[in-house]
Amino acid sequence: MNRIAVILLAAALVVVLALLAAAAAGTLARLDGATYPAALTRAATTFAAVLTLAAAVTGALAQFLP
Repeated sequence: MNRIAVILLAAALVVVLALLAAAAAGTLARLDGATYPAALTRAATTFAAVLTLAAAVTGALAQFLP
């Protein structure tokens, strides 16, 4: 299988999961009574946190690859 295709698919999957987590966080914040700007801030924070976590896990697992 083409290695670049796998990398691109994995990156796309991480971005989609980050968007889903951000949407869930924003929705839950809004249901909790937060204003729209506050809910958007929480969603953006969650999006950045998921991307940072994915980068950290990738960096940790890269040590074990040949």
